[in-house]
Amino acid sequence: KNDEIIEMSVVGHNRGGILVSGADIQGFVPASHLVNIPTNLSEDDREEHLADYMDKCIDLKVIEFEREKRRIVFSERAALAKEGQRNQLLHDLDEGDIVLGVVTNVTSFGVFVDLGGLEGLIHISELSWGRVKHPSDILKVDDEIKTMVINVFADEGRIALSLKRLQENPWELLASKLLPGDVIEATITNIVRYGAFAEIEGCVEGLIHISTMDIPNIYSRIDDFLYEGQQVNVRILSIDANKRRLGLKLESHTLDNDIT
Repeated sequence: KNDEIIEMSVVGHNRGGILVSGADIQGFVPASHLVNIPTNLSEDDREEHLADYMDKCIDLKVIEFEREKRRIVFSERAALAKEGQRNQLLHDLDEGDIVLGVVTNVTSFGVFVDLGGLEGLIHISELSWGRVKHPSDILKVDDEIKTMVINVFADEGRIALSLKRLQENPWELLASKLLPGDVIEATITNIVRYGAFAEIEGCVEGLIHISTMDIPNIYSRIDDFLYEGQQVNVRILSIDANKRRLGLKLESHTLDNDIT
């Protein structure tokens, strides 16, 4: 609660980080929260760096505490900020604030950013207005970035951040300049059993439903004539900027050209 810095002894390590003990408590420090663990290490090099922590005393802060599970997670990186800095950030930050931070960890569900003693999370859905296959395609550990605060959960000590909201909403821009019936160039991004997804204007993705496709008789499957990265012409069927839904129809001459 006081965001105190605690000195703990390193008593063990595993693939994920180090085990620490002191002041009648034990806990775990994830490798991503250790200051001297470089990113993109091989398994052997990672093991060597973690082993270097053995028997040392290091300054830490508690970042997670589950009393029922007797589980405590510490951070050496968070301890670089002065005592009380975490609580100060939770008190001072408001929705809509623009903040600077450093990427500390990239996972399949999002990116963690150190705001100077407090980590915030950019969920994968808040990284880009377009499709994101993996957060590592957008950001890397140690990247210095500017983000927007979208939620502050003071009681839980959590901050939700957004990268995409620093840019104009392309759905609103699209709805203001395109109408149903307009024909536009698009790039096929994904093939599914019920149709294909195509990207227009660089980041807005819409669905070409199979029911709108005039499939030539020589083809039996969608991926017989469409493939990821293919440039096609599509007709706008519907645009719903609020729900971020875009209905598209594949123009038949696109397939004629491919057949030729």
